[in-house]
Amino acid sequence: MIEQIYTYFSIEMLYMWINLGVLPFWFMLIFFPQSHLGRIFVASIFPIFVLSGVYIFVLYKSYLIGYDFIGNFTLYLGLDDLSRLFEDHLYLMLFWTHFIAINLFVGGWIVKDSQKFYINKILVAIPLIITYLIGPIGLFFYWIIRIFYAKRMNLYE
Repeated sequence: MIEQIYTYFSIEMLYMWINLGVLPFWFMLIFFPQSHLGRIFVASIFPIFVLSGVYIFVLYKSYLIGYDFIGNFTLYLGLDDLSRLFEDHLYLMLFWTHFIAINLFVGGWIVKDSQKFYINKILVAIPLIITYLIGPIGLFFYWIIRIFYAKRMNLYE
């Protein structure tokens, strides 16, 4: 039984499940940011816990096939070395899981922070959608909106 589950979760299948699996979290963040369910599931440790499980599973799968983890540090040597790393599907899956988890965490933070300043949830939906697609730019847009609502700018908050 465990072997069937293990073979079912190929890298391509995990990729599909991660992409589909985060959509409900993002929908709750965008459409129901103040709901009790949203606070429990999205703005908590729950989605990060699930994505960490996927990350650990991919690391375990990489370990079983003898993946060269030390070779990952070549990504700091240049773009050619980085592009060689992205040719490996396991490394690409680790990167994608990392990207999805960080963007979801930032989306949860945006919602919690916007509630602190009573920012209109329709206005917050725009940076949330952009954060889902291209994380840092969505965060930048949120900071622009936040400056106008907070009427101050703090570099260390």
